[in-house]
Amino acid sequence: MLYYLFEYLDRVWDIPGAGVFRFISFRAAMAIIISLFITLFLGKPIIRLLLKKQVGETIRDLGLDGQAQKKGTPTMGGLIILSAILIPTFLLARLDNIYVILMIVSTVWLGVIGFLDDYIKVFKKDKEGLAGRFKIIGQVGLGLIVGSVLYFHDDVVVRQNSVKQDNVVVSVSITENRSEASGNFDTKSTKTTIPFFKDNEFDYRMISSLFGDESGRYVWVIFILVVILIVTAVSNGANITDGIDGLATGTSAIIGVTLAVFAYVSGNTIFSDYLNIMYIPETGELMVFMSAFVGACVGFLWFNAYPAQVFMGDTGSLALGGIIAVFAIAIRKELMIPVICGIFLVENLSVMMQVSYFKYTKRKFGEGRRIFKMSPLHHHYQKLGYHESKIVTRFWIVGIMLAVLSIVTLKLR
Repeated sequence: MLYYLFEYLDRVWDIPGAGVFRFISFRAAMAIIISLFITLFLGKPIIRLLLKKQVGETIRDLGLDGQAQKKGTPTMGGLIILSAILIPTFLLARLDNIYVILMIVSTVWLGVIGFLDDYIKVFKKDKEGLAGRFKIIGQVGLGLIVGSVLYFHDDVVVRQNSVKQDNVVVSVSITENRSEASGNFDTKSTKTTIPFFKDNEFDYRMISSLFGDESGRYVWVIFILVVILIVTAVSNGANITDGIDGLATGTSAIIGVTLAVFAYVSGNTIFSDYLNIMYIPETGELMVFMSAFVGACVGFLWFNAYPAQVFMGDTGSLALGGIIAVFAIAIRKELMIPVICGIFLVENLSVMMQVSYFKYTKRKFGEGRRIFKMSPLHHHYQKLGYHESKIVTRFWIVGIMLAVLSIVTLKLR
């Protein structure tokens, strides 16, 4: 809203300084500041309100040190995070940008699902919360929306070097001789980025051709299925990681900074040309949204760091994971998620391995056996006697290393 106001003032009244709102970097910096102010100054009143409403966490006895002391800690703190993301976005981002609209929809969509889950746990006294199948239906529904918009919407294009032959645009590899191209064209594309490879682009049409779909007529089905899988996996990964104070929040902030860098270079013609990466028009605007996301996570750590004064609950964790997934898909970096979101991936895998091995050994030997002392992985280290602050800090360090590795892939190929 402020963006449109100052654009109007600059265009009509020529007010000095109003034009600064045209710069994405300025609005991104403002988004961080505003989101930090929202979390820090609205956090306390919201926590007091949650305490007044007796919105306390119900703790299952897992035999972990310090677990009993957390009983009654306010949950649903994800409301603070969502507010700190959405308010700066509405104020500072261009709301006619399809990517920004998609991120707002994703945030609200998964925030509502998480809120319903927390509401059932807290007010209906049902420890299981929202039934798993309804969560999955909600995540699949978002995946369908995101996949359909990114595939079919006219504003979602990629700029490529092309040659025009008989009025038909023929795509040319970006690494080919520039003099052969007659110009740059914004085209619909099913390409995405593969890390660590020189020609680091992968086309989903290659998958459809394996099924005899040489024309790529049904490639949209494959693309949407991939989007659904990624949104569901990353959203649940963040949810599983949210098990000890500050772990999911800090990890999400690190991932957010990484994705913000990718969005900036992918949406900037100069940097994308220099780095020889895919240029995606209008994605630079996502910097504003992701800056608000990072500011919200960092600000929430003020209250969520050990010992936590408030938990984000599923209201926050499901939304954080979904935002990361949709954002990565929008800037065509979804195949880098195993590196960028390595912490979420390992946490997810630890649960899958534990459950699968337990079922297998129970069927084979008559009693279930475990790989880890407890899953997810952070609980395994708690069982080994590590203090949760040490676990969180070390997970953050690994997350930072993965973030650096992800950014290095821009040239490491």
